[in-house]
Amino acid sequence: MPQWTDSGNVMKYQCHLIAWPTLTLLCALSSAAVSQNIAFDPRDLSGIWGGVGGGGGEVPFGPNMPPMTPEGLAFYLQNIPTESDDPRVKAASDPALSNDPTFTCNPRGFPRTLYDTNVRLFEILYLEGRILQLLQRDRTLREMWMDGRALPVDEDLDNIGPSWYGHSVARWQGDELIVTTVGLDERAWLDMTGHVKSPGARVEERYKRVETDTIQHDMTLYDPAYYTEPWAAETRIFRREPPERITYFGWYGLFSGVTDLMCAPMNFIDTLKN
Repeated sequence: MPQWTDSGNVMKYQCHLIAWPTLTLLCALSSAAVSQNIAFDPRDLSGIWGGVGGGGGEVPFGPNMPPMTPEGLAFYLQNIPTESDDPRVKAASDPALSNDPTFTCNPRGFPRTLYDTNVRLFEILYLEGRILQLLQRDRTLREMWMDGRALPVDEDLDNIGPSWYGHSVARWQGDELIVTTVGLDERAWLDMTGHVKSPGARVEERYKRVETDTIQHDMTLYDPAYYTEPWAAETRIFRREPPERITYFGWYGLFSGVTDLMCAPMNFIDTLKN
C-alpha cells in the first residue's frame, strides 16, 4: 500500500505496485506537490529553519550594491576583508592582516549572522507581545516586538544605544511578517567582504511561509547616509528542519554538542597557537 516516508529534507510518497482486479498502479508524488496539498497557517512561523541557498552567496544584500555616498565610500575603503569582489578593496590573504571585527571575537551582528556562515539556522518562538528568533550562530537572540510599540528614534534611540543586532519591531501585513530593525552598531560589517552600514541604517525584512516547510525571506537596507538608493537583497529560502535532524544537543548535534558556534577569548587564543 502507499506509504509516507521521510528521507533527510525531502518528503516522498512511495507508491508500490498494487494489484487490483483490473488495474496495476505505479505512482510517485513530489515533495512540492505534497506540501501544496497540506493545509498550514501562513502566520505560524514556529519551528527550526535552515537556509538552503539563494542569490548573492554569503553577501546578505547580494552583488547589486547601489552607488555609495562619499562618506559611505570612505568608511568602506578602510576595511580589509579576506575576500572581495570589488577592485577598490584589496583582500588580505592572511587573516592576521584583516580588520574584520569577527577575527577579534566580536559578534557578526545583524544581518551578517543570517548568511555569513555555513550554519544558517534559526528557531522562531512566539511569546506574548513578541517573537523570538534564536540564531544558532553565536547562540544569539533577536527580539521582534509585536506589542504595537514604535521604533525608537532620535533621543529614545540615543538613550538605548546601538546594538550588534539592533532593535526590532514587527507586524503582520496580510500573511507576511514585516520586521524593521534600527540601532545597528556600525562596527559590525554587513558581510565578510567588508560592506558597511551607518548608525542611521534601517533594515526591513519580510518573512512569508509559502509552503508547509518553506519560508521565503526578503530584506532591504535603507541607509541614505552611505548609499544613494535602498539595497534590496535577492529572495532567500529557509526550510523547516525535520525532527530526526534535531538532536538532544540542539540543531545538528555535531555542531551544537561539540561547540556553541561562538568566538570566545580562549577559543581565539587556541586558534592563534595553531
